[in-house]
Amino acid sequence: MWSFFSRDPAKDFPYEIGEPIPGLENKSIWTIHRAKRKGTTTGEDVSVFVFDVKNGGEQQLDIARSAVKRLKTLRHPSILAYLDSLETDKMVYLATERVEPLYNRLTQKCNSENESKKELYFSWGIFQITRALNFLNNDGNLRHNNVNLWTVFVNEESGEWKLGGVEYMTAVDTLYNLLPATFQVYQPPEAKENMKPATKCSVDMWGLGCLIWETYNGTLNTTSQLKITGQIPKQITMVYRELTGANPEGRPNPADVIARCRSNGGFFKNNLVDALLFLEEIQMKERGEKGRFFSQLAAQLDSFPDGVGRYKILPQLLAAFEFGDAGSAVLPPLLQLGSQLPDAEYQRRVVPCVVKLFASNDRATRLRLLQQLDRFVDHLQSATVNEAIFPQVARGFLDTNPAIREETIRSVVHLAPKLDYNNLNVETLRYFAKLQSKDEQGGIRTNTTVCLGKIAQHLHPQIRQKVLIGAFIRGTRDSFPPARIASILALAATQQYFLLQEVANRILPALCPLTTDVDKGVRDNAFRIIRGFLSKLETVSEDPGLRESMEADVNTATPSLSNAAATWAGWAVTAVTAKFYRSQSDTPKSSNAHSTSRILLNKPASLEQASSSQSSASTTATTSSATSMTSLDPDHEHDTQNTQNTNSDCDWDCWDADNWGDMEQQSTTAPSVPLNPASSISSSGHSPKANEQWTSLEEEPEEETTQGVQDKNDSSEVGWEDSEFQSLEDVQPLEQPNIPSGNNKYEEARRKREERKLARQRQMEAKRAVKLRTNPAAKKI
Repeated sequence: MWSFFSRDPAKDFPYEIGEPIPGLENKSIWTIHRAKRKGTTTGEDVSVFVFDVKNGGEQQLDIARSAVKRLKTLRHPSILAYLDSLETDKMVYLATERVEPLYNRLTQKCNSENESKKELYFSWGIFQITRALNFLNNDGNLRHNNVNLWTVFVNEESGEWKLGGVEYMTAVDTLYNLLPATFQVYQPPEAKENMKPATKCSVDMWGLGCLIWETYNGTLNTTSQLKITGQIPKQITMVYRELTGANPEGRPNPADVIARCRSNGGFFKNNLVDALLFLEEIQMKERGEKGRFFSQLAAQLDSFPDGVGRYKILPQLLAAFEFGDAGSAVLPPLLQLGSQLPDAEYQRRVVPCVVKLFASNDRATRLRLLQQLDRFVDHLQSATVNEAIFPQVARGFLDTNPAIREETIRSVVHLAPKLDYNNLNVETLRYFAKLQSKDEQGGIRTNTTVCLGKIAQHLHPQIRQKVLIGAFIRGTRDSFPPARIASILALAATQQYFLLQEVANRILPALCPLTTDVDKGVRDNAFRIIRGFLSKLETVSEDPGLRESMEADVNTATPSLSNAAATWAGWAVTAVTAKFYRSQSDTPKSSNAHSTSRILLNKPASLEQASSSQSSASTTATTSSATSMTSLDPDHEHDTQNTQNTNSDCDWDCWDADNWGDMEQQSTTAPSVPLNPASSISSSGHSPKANEQWTSLEEEPEEETTQGVQDKNDSSEVGWEDSEFQSLEDVQPLEQPNIPSGNNKYEEARRKREERKLARQRQMEAKRAVKLRTNPAAKKI
């Protein structure tokens, strides 16, 4: 029973007191300790001020009790936050937010800051203390009486200055009592025992002047030092002289100090103070004001002092998003600050906001998210991507807004490493097939091809083997020149995934017709890549033992660039770094019958709409890839000289660059280029008689000139199910037990494919028959 009454009351204090923090020796009745809250796994970090009753005496005990009582009743952002307290026979404990003495911060951490950040930090700190004094003097009718370097504390995380040291605080109408000898240097010159101050704020304004001097010049030893401004900035020198003036009635009110220093050019008028004050009042701001503020904030964050962004601004951004109407405008600064968080904290605080934004129906929000995806995708868990984010992203593939579709395609490059089998190899490729074949925007069709080349390494080997060649060959028939260039370069970039037999039987036959393409950029790249593939085949022909190493990555889920194929094909490795197409003057494919017939009679639709910059863009397509190809291509130097003077808006030699382009940008259209093959043949110096011996190889040579474009347009109406690009249903991965393997399903898919193939053949034969009847001169003589 007696043990119950004799137990130590300190055990009921909910904080574990740690080691003391130096800095307040002989400057306070308290010693400050680091502490943690009991009973929590992580432990909330706090500070505990401890007063030793035995060493302090009754008078100081009364001062300590008064300080606890005062601090308990004061609630202000710039005043030390009270958490808990306990008084025992031996000790008085006062728990507050986690802080350290300002003296420690000025002598240790501030010396490592650059000058611009330090000026901003001092400005914000002095503003906070001035605001606290304005609250005490004007709103609370209280007088602090002891403002100086030793009564100001700094939050260890956010760096905010907090006014403490309330041991000698009194009401403004109370007679002045002299401070202890330790603090007498901070007493105003007119101070006398039991004196009535001239104004309610004159004493504290003198203390504010002392604090400004010590912030820039160090500890104050004598009052006479105040006459020398030292390193105090000129912006606040006039105010400082008024604060430390001998006439107490001439010292300004703290509200006047704030008003003057917040005016244009004032000491408190800067980006940091403006931003922090705006965030404190954000709930009262209009939506337009918030949007402008957030758009400017992201560019300013790097200039702010360390800790302010993460611990002061980020929590207010999260609150503004969760409880306000900030929307997607808060995303750029939120992600920029979130990158400073540990991964666990990022998952807990930022990821829920991102997931919530992805579910938004607002196009501006979704577009902004897609544009910022590379900044936060590394922090996302694969389960979160597949279950919560990808289903929302996939809506953008079919969005009516071209900008959304384009950004959605680009986002797959960042999401692909985290997508599961179904989302990547089935869903994504299904959307890509539709976009590449039917999208009305040439830039989107181009970027679909580029993206497919970029994510090839993440595809399942069987899917990759079935899909890539057919998709890229299909792209070589696109009416848009940059799309054809993208397909050529994609074949080079993914060359390690192709069997040599496929290179010889499918890829080279598809590339050879491009050597007579109407666009010089397409022709140049076709020649270059053909030479590369031929060199590869020739190398294996000379040394058949290299065949296995050349095809090592074909069935490998995680290909390596260390094998012989990759080492040989430096020209292809660099092609992987090509940019996404910068869409400028791209216009939708025409669906008008009249315009279609005109295009068939005159020239392909691609050059009806492509700008001169787009046409010439192709000619610099593989500058970097061709660099490493010189050892294999003796004609490389000659080709480089022919193309080095070509201007380009679409630098295909750097796919990994961030310059994605803007679909809304417009450029002037190029003058029409005559596309009559006959004229180009005659201009090359070859007479028609010289080619008569080859006519037996062509059933209808003249029809091909007009029929070719129509064939391209016809092929663009079909998906990746044609004979060159097999249906996804036919692909049965080696290691996917969850995918059905019934023979009926595959037989049905094969039957449908054959029916479609026969239908297309009949359609083409019917068209040829009609043309022969309407244009008998086209028959071969």
